Amino acid sequence: MSDRAALLKGIRVWLVLFVVCLVLSGATAFPLVHELHWAEDLLTSLSVPQHLPALTDWIERVRRGLDATDAEQPFVLYGTDWLAFAHLVIAVAFYGSYRDPVRNIWVVEFAMIACAGVIPLALICGPIRGIPFWWSLIDMSFGVFGVIPLYVLRRKIKRLEALTAPAPAPAPAPAPPAAPAGAVSG
Repeated sequence: MSDRAALLKGIRVWLVLFVVCLVLSGATAFPLVHELHWAEDLLTSLSVPQHLPALTDWIERVRRGLDATDAEQPFVLYGTDWLAFAHLVIAVAFYGSYRDPVRNIWVVEFAMIACAGVIPLALICGPIRGIPFWWSLIDMSFGVFGVIPLYVLRRKIKRLEALTAPAPAPAPAPAPPAAPAGAVSG
């Protein structure tokens, strides 16, 4: 296998890994109410309330809020359906990078910018919405950990670009010296 083929295969593996994580992250936004019940049951069965009471209190509070919203104003949860959909749509955009990584490196760079944007969003909107700071740190970790495979991808794509770049054209031959002024050619 050539260096180019091996590099392309590695890029595609990283892309598939990132897309799978993106899809899973989005898909978990659909069943939020059920997930919070499962999370609360799991934490209780693992005796987490004894060791991390703030975490279990927060999960319980969020679960109660989602239960009330689902029972009284279920249309509000439609917003999380759109969040999930956005993740799935962004995942589809990576198909271009899978097909032609060099030409579509912009998708990876766009995703890196989006990962960076997670941090100010969590720092600004978290306090406005009453999110505990430690939970905002968890939210920010998605941007931090998300940018790592994207950075690796970008470096690999840049290496692939260098391997596939056409060789520079040779410099044109110098022109013959001009005849002196007033010389007659014969």
